[in-house]
Amino acid sequence: MEKGGNNFNKGSEKSPKKGPKFNIYWVYAFIGIALLAMNFLPDFRPSTKEISFQEFQVSYLKPGDVDKLVVVNKKYVEVYIKQDSLKLPKFTEVARSRFGGGLNPGPHYRFSIGSEESFKKDIDKAQEGVPMESQVKISYDERQSWFEPIFQLLLPIILIIGLWVLLMRKMGGPAGGSGGPGGIFNIGKSKATLFDKGTRVNITFNDVAGLDEAKVEVMEIVDFLKNPKKYTSLGGKIPKGALLVGPPGTGKTLLAKAMAGEAQVPFFSMSGSDFVELFVGVGASRVRDLFKQAREKAPCIIFIDEIDAIGRARGKNVMMSNDERENTLNQLLVEMDGFGTDSGIIILAATNRPDVLDSALLRPGRFDRQISIDKPDLAGRETIFEVHLKPIKTSPNLDVKKLASMTPGFAGADIANVCNEAALIAARKGKTQVEMEDFNDAIDRVIGGLEKKNKIISPEEKEVIAYHEAGHAICGWYLEHANPLVKVTIVPRGVAALGYAQYLPKEQYLYNTEQLLDDICMTLGGRAVEELVFGKISTGAQNDLQVITRMAYAMVTVYGMNDKIGNVSFYDPNSDQSFTKPYSEETSRLIDEEVRKLIDAAYVRTKNLLTERMEQVKTLAKELLEKEVLYQSDLERLIGKRPYDLPREHHLGKEGMTTDGVHPTDIINPSPSPANA
Repeated sequence: MEKGGNNFNKGSEKSPKKGPKFNIYWVYAFIGIALLAMNFLPDFRPSTKEISFQEFQVSYLKPGDVDKLVVVNKKYVEVYIKQDSLKLPKFTEVARSRFGGGLNPGPHYRFSIGSEESFKKDIDKAQEGVPMESQVKISYDERQSWFEPIFQLLLPIILIIGLWVLLMRKMGGPAGGSGGPGGIFNIGKSKATLFDKGTRVNITFNDVAGLDEAKVEVMEIVDFLKNPKKYTSLGGKIPKGALLVGPPGTGKTLLAKAMAGEAQVPFFSMSGSDFVELFVGVGASRVRDLFKQAREKAPCIIFIDEIDAIGRARGKNVMMSNDERENTLNQLLVEMDGFGTDSGIIILAATNRPDVLDSALLRPGRFDRQISIDKPDLAGRETIFEVHLKPIKTSPNLDVKKLASMTPGFAGADIANVCNEAALIAARKGKTQVEMEDFNDAIDRVIGGLEKKNKIISPEEKEVIAYHEAGHAICGWYLEHANPLVKVTIVPRGVAALGYAQYLPKEQYLYNTEQLLDDICMTLGGRAVEELVFGKISTGAQNDLQVITRMAYAMVTVYGMNDKIGNVSFYDPNSDQSFTKPYSEETSRLIDEEVRKLIDAAYVRTKNLLTERMEQVKTLAKELLEKEVLYQSDLERLIGKRPYDLPREHHLGKEGMTTDGVHPTDIINPSPSPANA
């Protein structure tokens, strides 16, 4: 959610101008000046005259006028003149004290020295030949000014105070958009971003396409707050909250952004993870502060994105329990529908994991509505493409309907990515318009990954890949319920994909046993043709085996499509964290046996089909080795039309995806991986 400015302050009156405020850097400047003064400024009394060592030696030491020398702090030397010599005319300038006219008992001259050792050598050299008893006496003195002990005492105190003030200022910035001062003393304050009347959000409901039913529900929520009497006059109650549920990328947060952009009521936005903090009790405190601010702005809307961060079911797994998160959830439950709950606040939340949420959070009175936001159908994808194509300079002959038909199972975020990739590909080629060819390349890149034409593959491996993909193509072409192939390529893509195929699946939601068995046979076509042609198998069928294993176990344990196991389903979405199986070891062994029988029977059937069509497999593989990419028209030219022709209105998808949204194996694995060979 894009952040906007916060308008928590009700008044807008200008405060009177004040004088300069105290700044912590003034303290640092004072300390620096004091240190410079101590180390570099001369430390002598006003009556002491600065001279050089040469002048001292010639004018005072040789004539015998020096009474004694005092080395102070090993930095400079004080020269004391004899009392009798002070009466001479040349000492008139220093003979009188500034305190009352008596002879000055203090030092009369001074000169600096480089080091103590060099000074001793120089003074001994200057007094060579002078008897020991007549030589000038030298003493040493370590002095401190009156300011030094005071400064040494105050310096640590000043530094501690300065660091404390600086730390408080650094931690005292705005607390994530809550409007008030943040910092360590305000860590329990809410981090919600407020979108009020003075805040402008550039996203509107016109930017949300393909979610017509969800938009109606969300717009009705705004109308509840604007015209409550319209509903309460009939005895109805305003709903407390609505939960947006759907797969990632379908537009849940985008719908909330549009709601913030068009709602005429204050809109608080916050992520579920914003409640969680290192310190104990912070999450519950932030929930209280959030609802406190919301009551002051009521009627208003609170949007919590990714609410599963704090709304997970409590007490399911003691080992993974989190008291802090559960305290935050408990406080949220109380604020939404507790003893002292106020009206006028509607909670809007989004999640793609509704199965893990706590049942107390989903009950009526808290989240009264669950708005399902699924992946768009053909018409929805077409409207989404129209929205994302507006800022792109496209070719006049671009067919948006064809683009929608080529992208089944694509969410709104996937379609936005395809449009952006197509624009980048066209710009890389130096085009002035984005053409259909660029969108085809973009769809291939999104499905299979980046094309790697320069990847070094040996001729032997390339032949294996060609026959592998030809096996998939022939099975899809001659199995009645399998999805017919539309494009096959042996150009490497992505991280591990050495080749991939695109099929033409129907948009359907129910599958029978024959359809799933044909799908398994088509997926096994690559492995089977390797064994028939080369007499050995490779690792290229790794992803194929994963797909058919998930599908076979789903048929036996989820959909009840096995005679021995019977009409039972062992799938429970609420027991993902459980370590126990809902069946015995004997049943587990029987499940494994039936799955293996099912796959073995499908493998034998696939090999029989490929044996009958081996000449066509070889023809297709040789053509793939020459052209690397074959389309449906090429297959019709090489092996004839498909016996089970499907209407052209069906739509192109990626390998392993046989429906517009949910594949039967998605229950076991929600994110099927792309084929790798």
